[in-house]
Amino acid sequence: MEHRHLGRSGLLVSEISYGNWITHGSQVEEDAATECVRAALDEGITTFDTADVYAGTKAEEVLGRALKGVRRESLEIFTKVYWPTGPGRNDRGLSRKHIVESINGSLRRLQTDYVDLYQAHRFDVETPLEETLKAFDDLVRQGKVLYVGVSEWTADQIARALKIADEMGFDRIVSNQPQYSMLWRVIEAEVVPLSEKEGIGQVVFSPIAQGVLTGKYLPGQPPPAGSRATDEAGGAGVIKRLLGDDVLGRVQELKPIAADLGLTMAQLAVAWVLQNPNVSSAIVGASRPEQVRDNAKAAGVRLDAETLQRIDDVLGSVVERDPARTVSPARRP
Repeated sequence: MEHRHLGRSGLLVSEISYGNWITHGSQVEEDAATECVRAALDEGITTFDTADVYAGTKAEEVLGRALKGVRRESLEIFTKVYWPTGPGRNDRGLSRKHIVESINGSLRRLQTDYVDLYQAHRFDVETPLEETLKAFDDLVRQGKVLYVGVSEWTADQIARALKIADEMGFDRIVSNQPQYSMLWRVIEAEVVPLSEKEGIGQVVFSPIAQGVLTGKYLPGQPPPAGSRATDEAGGAGVIKRLLGDDVLGRVQELKPIAADLGLTMAQLAVAWVLQNPNVSSAIVGASRPEQVRDNAKAAGVRLDAETLQRIDDVLGSVVERDPARTVSPARRP
């Protein structure tokens, strides 16, 4: 496993991160989830990503138990705040109240005194940005959080946060966690150039496009039984927009490229996002340990310019590039 700096910070993270969105606490049993975490550790993965909202806070609990007994200093644990974690009006958003209560809950569930990275899971239009950044900065001063970041923020929102942090002397954002894959490149036009300039690293999720880039979904055929596309409680709604025959047909044409390189389709997809120098780490999820082991082999793979061009030629117009597709809710959920 190779490691990269998180943006311009001194923190090193594994090129492949293990994330438990959807799976832990909902899609797979805890024993299987623990086996996946152990497989990640065996592969040299040191970075683990979760969020308070995943599986209604259960995902953090599962990850905390799975990592119990592992030397804390050898890990980088990330979590996030924003989405609802309870029925109350203040159990959501990026107010000082919710941030403070959320980090305390996350630390308790993760069984740790601090998290390495705490990220704003979306932009909160109902809270002054100064309030959010001051609350984050206070958590850094208290030692509960080492670094702060955001997730799925636009370039303009990130720029505003950096300006306020500089003016008020707060710790700066060092990361952004966007969706990014061969099929979803909306960060490339605006977010990546700003991030490169300001020292922000991308910790990308869904590099395999929720499984579509494995090639297991075939055009003109129903999704395989037991796949994410058939699990209404585990991500089926997210993946539906990628299941058109045009997309699936072009994905099938990537198979010879992967074969020529001696890679699985999943390895090719993960390796592709890691070719972007602004990407600090690619988050992979799994319901089985062998998926973790397969994905981890993408670390250190280098794709030449010809291969990257072949991929672009195959995917063509089905790639989403519009930066306007990065959107936070117009009001708190």
